[in-house]
Amino acid sequence: YLTKPILRLATKAVPSLSDTEQQALEAGDIWFDAMLFSGSPDWQKLLDTPPPKLSEREQNFLDGPVEELCQMVDEWEINRELKDLPPEVWKFIRNKGFFGMIIPEKYGGLDFSAYANSQVVHKIASRSVVAAVTVMVPNSLGPGELLVLFGTEAQQEYWLPRLASGEEIPCFGLTSPEAGSDAASMEDHGVVCIKKIKGKEVTGIRLNWHKRYITLGPVATVQGLAFTLSDPEHILGEEEDLGITVALVPTDLEGIEIGRRHLPSGQMFQNGPNWGRDVFIPLDYVIGGKKQIGNGWKMLMTALGAGRGISLPSLSAAGTAYAARTTGAYSRIREQFGIPIGKFEGIQVRLGRLGANAYLLEAARRLTCAGLDKGKNLSVISAIMKTHATYRMRDSIIDAMDVHAGKTVVEGPSNYLSHFYRSLPVGITVEGANILTRNLIIFGQGAIRCHPWILKEMLALKERDDSKALREFDKAFWGHAYHATCVTFQAWIRSWSGALIASAPPVSKKVKSYYKKLSRYAACFALLSEVALLTLGGGLKKKEMISGRLGDILSELYLLSAVLKRWHDDGEKKEDLPLVRYCLFDGFTRIEERIAAILRNLPNRPAAWLAQLICQPLGASHYGPSDETVRQCAEILLKPSELRERLTAGLHLGEPGDAVYDLERAFHLVTETENLKEKLKSAGLNDRDEALQKGVLTKKEAETLEETEQLVLKVIAVDHFSPKEMNSELKEAA
Repeated sequence: YLTKPILRLATKAVPSLSDTEQQALEAGDIWFDAMLFSGSPDWQKLLDTPPPKLSEREQNFLDGPVEELCQMVDEWEINRELKDLPPEVWKFIRNKGFFGMIIPEKYGGLDFSAYANSQVVHKIASRSVVAAVTVMVPNSLGPGELLVLFGTEAQQEYWLPRLASGEEIPCFGLTSPEAGSDAASMEDHGVVCIKKIKGKEVTGIRLNWHKRYITLGPVATVQGLAFTLSDPEHILGEEEDLGITVALVPTDLEGIEIGRRHLPSGQMFQNGPNWGRDVFIPLDYVIGGKKQIGNGWKMLMTALGAGRGISLPSLSAAGTAYAARTTGAYSRIREQFGIPIGKFEGIQVRLGRLGANAYLLEAARRLTCAGLDKGKNLSVISAIMKTHATYRMRDSIIDAMDVHAGKTVVEGPSNYLSHFYRSLPVGITVEGANILTRNLIIFGQGAIRCHPWILKEMLALKERDDSKALREFDKAFWGHAYHATCVTFQAWIRSWSGALIASAPPVSKKVKSYYKKLSRYAACFALLSEVALLTLGGGLKKKEMISGRLGDILSELYLLSAVLKRWHDDGEKKEDLPLVRYCLFDGFTRIEERIAAILRNLPNRPAAWLAQLICQPLGASHYGPSDETVRQCAEILLKPSELRERLTAGLHLGEPGDAVYDLERAFHLVTETENLKEKLKSAGLNDRDEALQKGVLTKKEAETLEETEQLVLKVIAVDHFSPKEMNSELKEAA
């Protein structure tokens, strides 16, 4: 009796769940994100998750074709001279199966794990963003994955071998001028029709579209195309509006205009618009055939959920580790006022953050790949990873540019950072713009998908059978009420005890308190979610600032959990603890800032005051990593060590004569000759020749010092061009 009026009230107050929204929600799986949403994460279950590993075949591919590809590409040549990958690189990528990493072996593909896919992108990205994007797009949201997941047997047998061998170059057309992030409102349209072909009537679709920002579009031979489909003549049945549909369209069909290019932030990967005008395709070009008509949105969300957790996070982790390694090396060899700039505390602030970001993103990348390789389609976690990995890469590249100063402001072959800097807006924007994803998707989708009861309540509200609706809503509502009561108590007891009374696994005392603090914040997050959902209801969709902050808390909880998981998986090494502490204390501060901001801005003030009394009775208690922790993290990047190698593992460090190769060599020479400089200083000498004459240095030592000094001068030098070269550059840019 009590539930019935609540059901009536909820039916009026809660926005109905559309079929499109339901499809999007059902496309993803839940994993550790749901544990965080519960307020009581199972830490032991997290730690028991096996870390991802490469098979022998995958490692051989990484050591062989991937290494060879890295040796073949030069980012300056690609972006400034050729305006494309060299022809021999295109041929190599196609012939070696790079476009078929996610295609099953029975179709000629490599059938790699998510982790192997990620490792490949990670290594290539450290050498060339253009090459990495070229390789990663066909293995993310594209025809290959859609065919594997949804294609008919005939489609799979025909197309997958051709895609795996590189005979076909795929692209995927989703974004249009009228519909960017709001893909559901696209105006690209198909109409079911019948056309006579060679005297036979063929049922098919007449398509009209305008797509833009399509990576590989200008060179693609086949395009996965998303469009809305209608059947005004009822050829297929009584329904007229059939919904979003995805078809595989050869790009040489009559009526298609393709080949023009965009210039995305000066990055010369193939990207451009294309148009279709009255293009006819048979009905069996629809991916999955007739039965998948109208299921396009679910198909897209399913494919995007996995791909978004691999491609851009891998590129971002590579860019961040690359920035950390090169900036640490440069800070050691570059001197001002007679000392390495890395010894200045202002520089150490940036170096410390670079090291911590590199550690965190690698930790999160590994954990996400572990989940994906368990067969999970991690839609919420993938959104977290794409958003926060690209944001942190942006912060890291900017830190690196600030430390390098003029060295990386001046363009040229010896500038090893500017291509990453120019690529930043691309990563932030593509595969779901970060502003949209942060403010609407992470918490908005997470609240429904990961909450133990909300989706069940919403589905009950949608149920047309009144008796069944009441029965299902009654069960979900009281389950929700019990859950809300539990998280309120958990948040209160954990906050008021300073996280002393909070769950933690049986781990080292060095990190046990960190698990307890995360348990406290998880409970507070669960409580604040309940308060926001209860007081704002459907209006939470429009309160993007609050939703964004809740999404930030969920994201930080996931990222920090990954940090602790990595430390555990790496053998709980003592020397890694400064990086762990930096990540955690920085994350705790971010969480507390978001909690405080939510409490300040919740419209229902009594509810906000009560939540503050429970979650932050004494205000914020964390203020970021200590200065000593920052210094310790910076020092990791300033000298050769096993930890520095692990922190930046998996990168391609250039070829002889390359700027990065010379930087690495100079870094090692400078650290190796430090004792020789001390010899000179102790003897009161500055001149090598004089030191050699007086026997302070041996001939070999003097030669090594000279080699070091010459190499340092080469590394810190910047490029310059003749007026003729500059004019040529300007003409090409125009």
